[in-house]
Amino acid sequence: MTTMTAAQLRAQTAPMEQVPDPEVPERPRPPRSYPAAYKLRILEEYERLDKAAEGALLRREGLYTSLISEWRKQRDKGALQAFQQRRGRPPVDPLARENARLQRENARLREQLERARKVIEVQGELSALLDRLANGSATRDASEPTS
Repeated sequence: MTTMTAAQLRAQTAPMEQVPDPEVPERPRPPRSYPAAYKLRILEEYERLDKAAEGALLRREGLYTSLISEWRKQRDKGALQAFQQRRGRPPVDPLARENARLQRENARLREQLERARKVIEVQGELSALLDRLANGSATRDASEPTS
């Protein structure tokens, strides 16, 4: 029978003391998405390799052969080139942006001018009405005999 030292005993039992974390993540990880440039780079590299190296590439990148097949189909249809185009709104020409701003400002100023014209017209009519009322009362006062 062999006798073990305390250090030897600890060395053998140390791995058993490490208990895996039983915590389950709250939600599963979403599916991975790959940019078109990455897909094209992996396809080019995959197609240059032999069988053993292909497997090593897939293991290194964490990919499956089904993904490679799907990416080939996408490439052959031209979908990968379409995905490489920038997403979102196309960049706006600074001249077009300035033109649109000036058109909005012009429309705002035209409305403001039209309102000012209406105010001036109403003020003119009011002034004429007040003038008639003032003249009418002055003529009435002059025609009335004083007692």
